[in-house]
Amino acid sequence: MTSATDRNVTIAEAYYQAMERKEISALEQYLHPDVEFIAPLAKTQGKEALIEGAKNFASFFNTLTIHAKFGDDDKAVIVYDLDCPMPVGSFRAVALMSFEDELISRVELFYDARPFEK
Repeated sequence: MTSATDRNVTIAEAYYQAMERKEISALEQYLHPDVEFIAPLAKTQGKEALIEGAKNFASFFNTLTIHAKFGDDDKAVIVYDLDCPMPVGSFRAVALMSFEDELISRVELFYDARPFEK
């Protein structure tokens, strides 16, 4: 039997692996209809809004590399690096993901947004 913690980490990792492969249509299966997305430069509500943002985001980065993953009963954390075109270059981000009914209900990103403000 898989624990909620293991299941959440597996879902979070699968979501970011699909993002890494730029398979945006695959992200939908992991998202709650009312998913909330919060980042330093954006905030959205709902699956459609997150998918639209993910399309734009995926066209921006070259590679995404997952470095760490962990979780608990209703959350998972993914730590990853992105390689982006200059002037942004490489940077590290952390995604704190919450779950409801085995779907991602909230994604909160933490990263240094200064390179994007130029």
